[in-house]
Amino acid sequence: MSKRSFLIVILLAAVPAWPQASTNADNVSTVDDRMLVPAPVSGEAYSVALDSGERSNYLHYGLTFGSAYSDNVLGATFGHPVSDISYSIAPTIGLNKTTPRLLWDVTYAPGFTFYQRTSERNESDHNALLTFQYRLSPHVTLSARDSFQKSSNVLNQLGMLGDSVTGGAQGPNLSVIAPLADRLSNYGNIGVTYQYGANDMVGVSGSFSNLHYANTAQVTGLSDQSSQGGTAFYSHRVAKRHYFGTTYQYQRLLSYPNGLNNETKTHAVFAFYTVYPSSQLSISLFGGPQHEDTVQPALPSFELPAYTSRSWNPAAGASLNWQGHFTNAAVSYSHVISGGGGLMGAVHLDQANASTWLQFSESLSGSISGFYANNNMVGPALLFDNGHTISGTVAMQRRFGPHLRLDLGYTRIHQSYSVLVLNGTPDTNREFISISYDFARPLGR
Repeated sequence: MSKRSFLIVILLAAVPAWPQASTNADNVSTVDDRMLVPAPVSGEAYSVALDSGERSNYLHYGLTFGSAYSDNVLGATFGHPVSDISYSIAPTIGLNKTTPRLLWDVTYAPGFTFYQRTSERNESDHNALLTFQYRLSPHVTLSARDSFQKSSNVLNQLGMLGDSVTGGAQGPNLSVIAPLADRLSNYGNIGVTYQYGANDMVGVSGSFSNLHYANTAQVTGLSDQSSQGGTAFYSHRVAKRHYFGTTYQYQRLLSYPNGLNNETKTHAVFAFYTVYPSSQLSISLFGGPQHEDTVQPALPSFELPAYTSRSWNPAAGASLNWQGHFTNAAVSYSHVISGGGGLMGAVHLDQANASTWLQFSESLSGSISGFYANNNMVGPALLFDNGHTISGTVAMQRRFGPHLRLDLGYTRIHQSYSVLVLNGTPDTNREFISISYDFARPLGR
Protein backbone atom coordinates (compact mmCIF):
# COMPACT_ATOMS: atom_id res chain seq x y z
CA MET A 1 0.00 0.00 0.00
CA SER A 2 1.21 3.53 -0.74
CA LYS A 3 2.86 5.75 1.88
CA ARG A 4 -0.15 8.09 1.86
CA SER A 5 -2.50 5.16 2.59
CA PHE A 6 -0.39 3.96 5.50
CA LEU A 7 -0.24 7.50 6.88
CA ILE A 8 -4.03 7.83 6.85
CA VAL A 9 -4.49 4.45 8.55
CA ILE A 10 -1.91 5.29 11.24
CA LEU A 11 -3.48 8.69 11.95
CA LEU A 12 -6.94 7.16 12.24
CA ALA A 13 -5.72 4.39 14.51
CA ALA A 14 -4.28 7.02 16.83
CA VAL A 15 -7.65 8.73 17.36
CA PRO A 16 -9.24 7.78 20.71
CA ALA A 17 -12.39 5.68 20.30
CA TRP A 18 -14.83 8.06 21.97
CA PRO A 19 -18.51 7.25 21.38
CA GLN A 20 -20.02 8.90 18.30
CA ALA A 21 -23.18 9.22 16.25
CA SER A 22 -22.80 8.43 12.60
CA THR A 23 -24.35 10.26 9.67
CA ASN A 24 -25.91 8.77 6.54
CA ALA A 25 -25.92 10.81 3.34
CA ASP A 26 -28.65 8.63 1.81
CA ASN A 27 -31.30 9.31 4.48
CA VAL A 28 -33.02 12.52 5.55
CA SER A 29 -33.77 11.68 9.18
CA THR A 30 -30.87 12.09 11.65
CA VAL A 31 -30.53 11.66 15.38
CA ASP A 32 -30.73 15.30 16.47
CA ASP A 33 -31.55 17.18 13.25
CA ARG A 34 -27.92 17.37 12.19
CA MET A 35 -27.32 18.59 8.66
CA LEU A 36 -26.35 16.13 5.94
CA VAL A 37 -23.36 16.64 3.69
CA PRO A 38 -24.86 16.98 0.18
CA ALA A 39 -23.62 14.67 -2.58
CA PRO A 40 -21.89 17.43 -4.63
CA VAL A 41 -19.41 18.03 -1.76
CA SER A 42 -19.41 14.78 0.24
CA GLY A 43 -16.85 12.98 -1.94
CA GLU A 44 -18.77 9.73 -1.38
CA ALA A 45 -20.24 7.32 -3.91
CA TYR A 46 -23.92 6.50 -3.64
CA SER A 47 -24.54 3.14 -2.00
CA VAL A 48 -26.86 0.99 -4.12
CA ALA A 49 -26.23 -2.47 -2.62
CA LEU A 50 -29.50 -3.60 -1.02
CA ASP A 51 -27.83 -4.85 2.17
CA SER A 52 -25.69 -1.72 2.68
CA GLY A 53 -26.12 -0.10 6.08
CA GLU A 54 -28.24 -2.96 7.46
CA ARG A 55 -25.50 -4.53 9.61
CA SER A 56 -23.17 -2.90 12.08
CA ASN A 57 -20.63 -4.01 14.67
CA TYR A 58 -19.56 -7.25 13.03
CA LEU A 59 -16.56 -9.16 11.77
CA HIS A 60 -16.97 -10.87 8.41
CA TYR A 61 -14.63 -13.26 6.63
CA GLY A 62 -14.85 -15.70 3.80
CA LEU A 63 -13.36 -17.23 0.68
CA THR A 64 -14.25 -16.68 -2.99
CA PHE A 65 -13.41 -18.85 -5.99
CA GLY A 66 -13.98 -17.25 -9.38
CA SER A 67 -13.49 -17.74 -13.07
CA ALA A 68 -13.90 -15.42 -16.05
CA TYR A 69 -13.66 -15.64 -19.82
CA SER A 70 -12.58 -12.58 -21.82
CA ASP A 71 -12.28 -12.38 -25.60
CA ASN A 72 -9.75 -9.51 -25.42
CA VAL A 73 -7.14 -9.69 -22.67
CA LEU A 74 -4.07 -8.10 -24.30
CA GLY A 75 -5.47 -5.25 -26.38
CA ALA A 76 -3.76 -4.66 -29.72
CA THR A 77 -0.39 -6.04 -28.61
CA PHE A 78 -0.39 -8.77 -31.27
CA GLY A 79 -2.68 -7.07 -33.81
CA HIS A 80 -5.70 -9.24 -33.07
CA PRO A 81 -7.80 -10.07 -29.99
CA VAL A 82 -6.41 -12.68 -27.59
CA SER A 83 -8.96 -14.56 -25.50
CA ASP A 84 -8.28 -16.29 -22.21
CA ILE A 85 -9.85 -17.84 -19.12
CA SER A 86 -8.77 -16.73 -15.66
CA TYR A 87 -9.14 -18.41 -12.29
CA SER A 88 -8.94 -16.60 -8.97
CA ILE A 89 -9.00 -17.35 -5.28
CA ALA A 90 -9.52 -14.56 -2.74
CA PRO A 91 -9.95 -14.74 1.02
CA THR A 92 -11.78 -11.72 2.47
CA ILE A 93 -11.83 -10.22 5.92
CA GLY A 94 -13.69 -7.13 7.08
CA LEU A 95 -14.63 -5.27 10.23
CA ASN A 96 -17.44 -2.81 10.90
CA LYS A 97 -17.53 -0.82 14.13
CA THR A 98 -20.32 1.64 14.95
CA THR A 99 -20.83 3.57 18.19
CA PRO A 100 -22.76 6.78 18.94
CA ARG A 101 -19.75 8.83 17.72
CA LEU A 102 -17.54 6.47 15.72
CA LEU A 103 -18.07 4.59 12.47
CA TRP A 104 -15.40 2.72 10.62
CA ASP A 105 -15.60 -0.05 8.05
CA VAL A 106 -12.58 -1.82 6.55
CA THR A 107 -12.38 -4.71 4.07
CA TYR A 108 -9.27 -6.44 2.77
CA ALA A 109 -9.19 -9.10 0.04
CA PRO A 110 -5.84 -10.50 -1.03
CA GLY A 111 -5.75 -13.26 -3.60
CA PHE A 112 -4.24 -14.83 -6.69
CA THR A 113 -5.32 -14.73 -10.34
CA PHE A 114 -4.12 -17.30 -12.86
CA TYR A 115 -4.53 -17.14 -16.64
CA GLN A 116 -4.79 -20.26 -18.78
CA ARG A 117 -2.98 -18.96 -21.90
CA THR A 118 -1.28 -15.72 -20.83
CA SER A 119 0.37 -17.18 -17.74
CA GLU A 120 3.01 -14.42 -17.74
CA ARG A 121 0.27 -12.09 -16.46
CA ASN A 122 -0.46 -14.23 -13.38
CA GLU A 123 -0.43 -12.02 -10.31
CA SER A 124 -1.17 -11.72 -6.62
CA ASP A 125 -4.06 -9.33 -5.98
CA HIS A 126 -4.66 -6.87 -3.17
CA ASN A 127 -7.95 -5.02 -2.64
CA ALA A 128 -8.62 -2.80 0.36
CA LEU A 129 -11.42 -0.38 1.26
CA LEU A 130 -11.55 1.89 4.31
CA THR A 131 -14.33 4.21 5.46
CA PHE A 132 -14.06 6.21 8.67
CA GLN A 133 -16.20 8.83 10.45
CA TYR A 134 -15.52 10.34 13.85
CA ARG A 135 -17.51 13.04 15.60
CA LEU A 136 -14.90 15.20 17.34
CA SER A 137 -17.64 17.25 18.99
CA PRO A 138 -21.43 17.51 18.64
CA HIS A 139 -20.93 19.72 15.56
CA VAL A 140 -17.54 18.69 14.10
CA THR A 141 -17.06 15.45 12.13
CA LEU A 142 -13.85 14.00 10.72
CA SER A 143 -14.19 11.56 7.82
CA ALA A 144 -11.72 9.60 5.70
CA ARG A 145 -11.90 7.10 2.85
CA ASP A 146 -9.24 5.11 1.06
CA SER A 147 -9.37 2.49 -1.69
CA PHE A 148 -6.38 0.50 -2.87
CA GLN A 149 -5.99 -2.06 -5.64
CA LYS A 150 -3.04 -4.04 -6.97
CA SER A 151 -4.03 -6.35 -9.80
CA SER A 152 -3.39 -7.31 -13.40
CA ASN A 153 -7.04 -6.61 -14.25
CA VAL A 154 -9.06 -3.52 -13.36
CA LEU A 155 -12.19 -5.71 -13.27
CA ASN A 156 -10.81 -7.80 -10.38
CA GLN A 157 -11.94 -5.42 -7.65
CA LEU A 158 -14.23 -5.47 -4.61
CA GLY A 159 -16.95 -3.48 -6.35
CA MET A 160 -17.95 -4.11 -9.94
CA LEU A 161 -17.12 -1.56 -12.61
CA GLY A 162 -19.79 1.12 -12.65
CA ASP A 163 -20.73 0.82 -8.95
CA SER A 164 -19.09 4.15 -8.07
CA VAL A 165 -21.81 6.64 -8.97
CA THR A 166 -21.08 10.00 -7.34
CA GLY A 167 -22.87 13.31 -7.26
CA GLY A 168 -19.85 15.64 -7.35
CA ALA A 169 -16.81 16.64 -9.37
CA GLN A 170 -14.28 14.81 -7.16
CA GLY A 171 -12.66 11.47 -7.77
CA PRO A 172 -10.33 9.85 -10.29
CA ASN A 173 -11.18 9.20 -13.93
CA LEU A 174 -11.76 5.43 -14.27
CA SER A 175 -13.11 5.42 -17.81
CA VAL A 176 -9.99 4.23 -19.68
CA ILE A 177 -9.87 0.45 -19.25
CA ALA A 178 -6.45 -1.07 -19.93
CA PRO A 179 -5.96 -4.73 -20.91
CA LEU A 180 -4.23 -7.20 -18.61
CA ALA A 181 -1.28 -5.31 -17.11
CA ASP A 182 0.39 -5.03 -13.73
CA ARG A 183 -1.21 -1.96 -12.18
CA LEU A 184 -1.49 -0.26 -8.82
CA SER A 185 -4.17 2.31 -8.03
CA ASN A 186 -4.95 4.24 -4.87
CA TYR A 187 -7.49 6.94 -4.04
CA GLY A 188 -7.92 8.66 -0.68
CA ASN A 189 -9.93 11.51 0.79
CA ILE A 190 -9.96 13.10 4.25
CA GLY A 191 -12.12 15.99 5.42
CA VAL A 192 -13.73 17.86 8.31
CA THR A 193 -17.23 19.38 8.48
CA TYR A 194 -18.47 21.92 11.04
CA GLN A 195 -22.16 22.70 11.58
CA TYR A 196 -21.89 26.10 13.23
CA GLY A 197 -25.61 26.95 13.14
CA ALA A 198 -28.94 25.20 13.07
CA ASN A 199 -28.94 25.32 9.26
CA ASP A 200 -25.37 26.27 8.29
CA MET A 201 -22.32 24.09 7.68
CA VAL A 202 -18.79 24.53 6.34
CA GLY A 203 -16.24 21.90 5.40
CA VAL A 204 -12.77 21.31 3.99
CA SER A 205 -11.23 18.20 2.48
CA GLY A 206 -8.14 16.97 0.69
CA SER A 207 -7.70 14.07 -1.73
CA PHE A 208 -5.06 12.23 -3.71
CA SER A 209 -4.93 9.50 -6.34
CA ASN A 210 -2.21 7.39 -7.97
CA LEU A 211 -2.20 5.09 -10.99
CA HIS A 212 0.98 3.16 -11.78
CA TYR A 213 1.73 0.58 -14.47
CA ALA A 214 4.68 -1.61 -13.48
CA ASN A 215 5.50 -2.49 -17.10
CA THR A 216 4.68 0.26 -19.61
CA ALA A 217 5.40 -2.12 -22.50
CA GLN A 218 2.14 -3.89 -21.59
CA VAL A 219 0.11 -0.67 -22.03
CA THR A 220 1.77 1.11 -24.95
CA GLY A 221 0.34 4.63 -25.27
CA LEU A 222 -0.88 4.89 -21.67
CA SER A 223 1.02 6.52 -18.81
CA ASP A 224 1.16 6.75 -15.02
CA GLN A 225 -1.02 9.35 -13.30
CA SER A 226 -1.28 11.14 -9.97
CA SER A 227 -3.36 13.95 -8.53
CA GLN A 228 -3.78 16.07 -5.43
CA GLY A 229 -6.73 18.29 -4.63
CA GLY A 230 -8.51 20.35 -2.03
CA THR A 231 -12.10 21.49 -1.51
CA ALA A 232 -13.83 24.00 0.77
CA PHE A 233 -17.62 24.45 0.90
CA TYR A 234 -20.48 26.28 2.58
CA SER A 235 -23.95 24.73 2.82
CA HIS A 236 -27.25 26.26 3.98
CA ARG A 237 -30.41 24.25 4.73
CA VAL A 238 -33.93 25.52 4.03
CA ALA A 239 -37.07 23.78 5.33
CA LYS A 240 -35.05 20.71 6.35
CA ARG A 241 -34.99 19.20 2.84
CA HIS A 242 -33.39 21.86 0.64
CA TYR A 243 -29.62 22.46 0.70
CA PHE A 244 -28.01 25.38 -1.14
CA GLY A 245 -24.32 26.16 -1.14
CA THR A 246 -21.08 26.99 -2.86
CA THR A 247 -17.74 25.22 -3.09
CA TYR A 248 -14.20 26.00 -4.18
CA GLN A 249 -12.12 23.20 -5.69
CA TYR A 250 -8.41 22.98 -6.55
CA GLN A 251 -6.78 20.14 -8.51
CA ARG A 252 -3.22 19.33 -9.55
CA LEU A 253 -3.35 16.67 -12.26
CA LEU A 254 -0.12 14.97 -13.33
CA SER A 255 0.69 12.41 -16.00
CA TYR A 256 4.09 11.03 -16.92
CA PRO A 257 4.37 10.14 -20.63
CA ASN A 258 7.88 8.91 -21.42
CA GLY A 259 8.92 9.84 -17.87
CA LEU A 260 8.11 13.55 -18.36
CA ASN A 261 5.72 15.63 -16.25
CA ASN A 262 2.53 16.86 -17.91
CA GLU A 263 0.79 19.13 -15.37
CA THR A 264 -2.64 20.74 -15.28
CA LYS A 265 -3.87 22.86 -12.38
CA THR A 266 -7.54 23.77 -12.03
CA HIS A 267 -9.48 26.22 -9.88
CA ALA A 268 -13.27 26.05 -9.80
CA VAL A 269 -16.16 27.73 -8.00
CA PHE A 270 -19.43 25.77 -8.06
CA ALA A 271 -22.90 26.52 -6.79
CA PHE A 272 -24.88 23.44 -5.75
CA TYR A 273 -28.41 22.47 -4.77
CA THR A 274 -29.64 19.23 -3.19
CA VAL A 275 -33.22 18.34 -2.32
CA TYR A 276 -34.54 15.32 -0.40
CA PRO A 277 -38.20 14.98 -1.50
CA SER A 278 -38.51 11.91 0.74
CA SER A 279 -36.37 9.69 2.92
CA GLN A 280 -35.80 7.47 -0.13
CA LEU A 281 -34.92 10.05 -2.80
CA SER A 282 -32.26 12.71 -3.25
CA ILE A 283 -31.58 14.97 -6.26
CA SER A 284 -28.45 17.12 -6.67
CA LEU A 285 -27.20 19.74 -9.12
CA PHE A 286 -23.93 21.70 -9.35
CA GLY A 287 -22.34 24.09 -11.81
CA GLY A 288 -19.91 26.95 -12.27
CA PRO A 289 -16.68 28.11 -13.96
CA GLN A 290 -13.48 26.04 -13.95
CA HIS A 291 -10.08 27.48 -14.88
CA GLU A 292 -7.23 25.31 -16.19
CA ASP A 293 -3.51 26.05 -16.43
CA THR A 294 -1.61 23.39 -18.41
CA VAL A 295 2.13 22.94 -18.94
CA GLN A 296 3.04 20.14 -21.34
CA PRO A 297 6.72 19.40 -22.08
CA ALA A 298 7.92 18.55 -25.55
CA LEU A 299 7.49 14.89 -26.49
CA PRO A 300 10.16 14.22 -29.16
CA SER A 301 9.12 10.59 -29.63
CA PHE A 302 5.65 11.81 -30.67
CA GLU A 303 7.02 14.86 -32.54
CA LEU A 304 5.05 17.15 -30.21
CA PRO A 305 6.44 20.58 -29.17
CA ALA A 306 6.11 22.04 -25.70
CA TYR A 307 2.65 23.43 -25.02
CA THR A 308 1.01 25.71 -22.45
CA SER A 309 -2.61 26.84 -22.12
CA ARG A 310 -4.84 28.83 -19.79
CA SER A 311 -8.59 28.99 -20.21
CA TRP A 312 -11.96 29.21 -18.46
CA ASN A 313 -14.45 26.39 -19.00
CA PRO A 314 -18.00 25.65 -17.81
CA ALA A 315 -18.48 22.69 -15.47
CA ALA A 316 -21.74 21.12 -14.31
CA GLY A 317 -23.31 17.94 -13.04
CA ALA A 318 -26.51 16.30 -11.80
CA SER A 319 -27.32 13.13 -9.87
CA LEU A 320 -30.25 11.18 -8.43
CA ASN A 321 -30.31 8.46 -5.79
CA TRP A 322 -33.24 6.20 -4.88
CA GLN A 323 -33.20 3.91 -1.82
CA GLY A 324 -36.23 1.61 -1.93
CA HIS A 325 -37.22 -1.57 -0.12
CA PHE A 326 -36.57 -3.84 -3.11
CA THR A 327 -34.78 -1.51 -5.54
CA ASN A 328 -31.85 0.89 -5.10
CA ALA A 329 -30.64 3.06 -7.97
CA ALA A 330 -28.27 5.94 -8.69
CA VAL A 331 -27.61 7.94 -11.87
CA SER A 332 -25.27 10.86 -12.51
CA TYR A 333 -23.84 13.09 -15.22
CA SER A 334 -20.88 15.47 -15.06
CA HIS A 335 -18.88 17.72 -17.38
CA VAL A 336 -15.56 18.67 -15.72
CA ILE A 337 -11.80 18.83 -16.23
CA SER A 338 -10.32 15.64 -14.80
CA GLY A 339 -7.23 13.46 -14.85
CA GLY A 340 -6.78 11.38 -17.98
CA GLY A 341 -7.11 7.99 -16.30
CA GLY A 342 -4.05 6.72 -18.17
CA LEU A 343 -4.13 9.07 -21.17
CA MET A 344 -1.18 11.44 -21.62
CA GLY A 345 -2.70 14.47 -19.89
CA ALA A 346 -5.77 16.01 -18.28
CA VAL A 347 -9.08 15.82 -20.15
CA HIS A 348 -12.41 17.54 -20.58
CA LEU A 349 -14.55 14.68 -19.29
CA ASP A 350 -18.23 14.11 -20.07
CA GLN A 351 -19.44 11.11 -18.11
CA ALA A 352 -22.80 9.48 -17.36
CA ASN A 353 -23.14 6.65 -14.82
CA ALA A 354 -26.04 4.46 -13.75
CA SER A 355 -26.32 1.56 -11.32
CA THR A 356 -29.24 -0.33 -9.80
CA TRP A 357 -29.81 -3.34 -7.55
CA LEU A 358 -33.05 -5.36 -7.67
CA GLN A 359 -34.31 -7.80 -5.03
CA PHE A 360 -36.39 -10.51 -6.72
CA SER A 361 -36.79 -12.75 -3.68
CA GLU A 362 -35.19 -13.36 -0.31
CA SER A 363 -32.37 -15.32 -1.95
CA LEU A 364 -32.21 -13.90 -5.48
CA SER A 365 -31.06 -10.41 -6.54
CA GLY A 366 -29.58 -8.74 -9.60
CA SER A 367 -27.75 -5.62 -10.67
CA ILE A 368 -27.38 -3.54 -13.81
CA SER A 369 -24.69 -0.89 -14.16
CA GLY A 370 -23.03 1.05 -16.93
CA PHE A 371 -21.35 4.25 -17.96
CA TYR A 372 -20.49 6.41 -20.94
CA ALA A 373 -17.40 8.64 -20.90
CA ASN A 374 -16.02 11.00 -23.53
CA ASN A 375 -12.43 12.19 -23.00
CA ASN A 376 -11.13 15.25 -24.88
CA MET A 377 -7.52 16.11 -24.10
CA VAL A 378 -6.74 19.52 -22.62
CA GLY A 379 -4.55 21.15 -25.28
CA PRO A 380 -4.70 20.62 -29.06
CA ALA A 381 -1.25 18.99 -29.17
CA LEU A 382 -2.69 15.76 -27.75
CA LEU A 383 -5.89 15.49 -29.77
CA PHE A 384 -4.88 12.05 -31.02
CA ASP A 385 -5.74 10.68 -27.55
CA ASN A 386 -9.39 11.82 -27.68
CA GLY A 387 -11.95 9.06 -27.43
CA HIS A 388 -14.82 7.49 -25.56
CA THR A 389 -15.72 4.42 -23.49
CA ILE A 390 -19.07 2.62 -23.20
CA SER A 391 -19.45 -0.16 -20.65
CA GLY A 392 -22.32 -2.17 -19.20
CA THR A 393 -22.59 -5.02 -16.70
CA VAL A 394 -25.49 -7.34 -15.86
CA ALA A 395 -25.11 -9.63 -12.84
CA MET A 396 -27.17 -12.03 -10.74
CA GLN A 397 -26.65 -13.18 -7.16
CA ARG A 398 -28.16 -16.32 -5.61
CA ARG A 399 -27.85 -17.21 -1.94
CA PHE A 400 -27.98 -20.79 -0.68
CA GLY A 401 -28.48 -20.41 3.04
CA PRO A 402 -26.75 -17.81 5.22
CA HIS A 403 -23.17 -18.50 4.10
CA LEU A 404 -23.05 -19.70 0.48
CA ARG A 405 -23.46 -17.30 -2.48
CA LEU A 406 -23.24 -17.69 -6.25
CA ASP A 407 -22.55 -14.69 -8.53
CA LEU A 408 -22.51 -14.61 -12.31
CA GLY A 409 -22.60 -11.87 -14.91
CA TYR A 410 -21.61 -10.39 -18.22
CA THR A 411 -19.67 -7.20 -19.05
CA ARG A 412 -19.44 -5.48 -22.43
CA ILE A 413 -16.84 -2.76 -23.05
CA HIS A 414 -16.34 -0.62 -26.17
CA GLN A 415 -13.47 1.88 -26.36
CA SER A 416 -12.54 4.25 -29.17
CA TYR A 417 -9.06 5.76 -28.70
CA SER A 418 -5.95 6.22 -30.85
CA VAL A 419 -3.85 4.78 -28.02
CA LEU A 420 -1.81 1.95 -29.52
CA VAL A 421 -2.79 -0.73 -27.01
CA LEU A 422 -6.52 0.05 -27.40
CA ASN A 423 -7.20 1.14 -30.97
CA GLY A 424 -6.77 -2.23 -32.73
CA THR A 425 -9.20 -4.21 -30.53
CA PRO A 426 -11.76 -1.77 -29.12
CA ASP A 427 -14.35 -4.30 -27.89
CA THR A 428 -14.23 -6.64 -24.90
CA ASN A 429 -16.78 -9.23 -23.80
CA ARG A 430 -16.33 -10.81 -20.39
CA GLU A 431 -18.39 -13.51 -18.66
CA PHE A 432 -17.70 -14.26 -15.01
CA ILE A 433 -18.86 -16.60 -12.27
CA SER A 434 -17.86 -16.96 -8.62
CA ILE A 435 -18.86 -18.89 -5.55
CA SER A 436 -18.33 -17.44 -2.07
CA TYR A 437 -18.52 -18.89 1.40
CA ASP A 438 -18.68 -16.22 4.09
CA PHE A 439 -19.41 -15.73 7.77
CA ALA A 440 -20.43 -12.69 9.84
CA ARG A 441 -19.84 -12.61 13.58
CA PRO A 442 -21.38 -9.85 15.74
CA LEU A 443 -18.91 -7.95 17.90
CA GLY A 444 -19.45 -7.75 21.65
CA ARG A 445 -22.14 -10.44 21.68
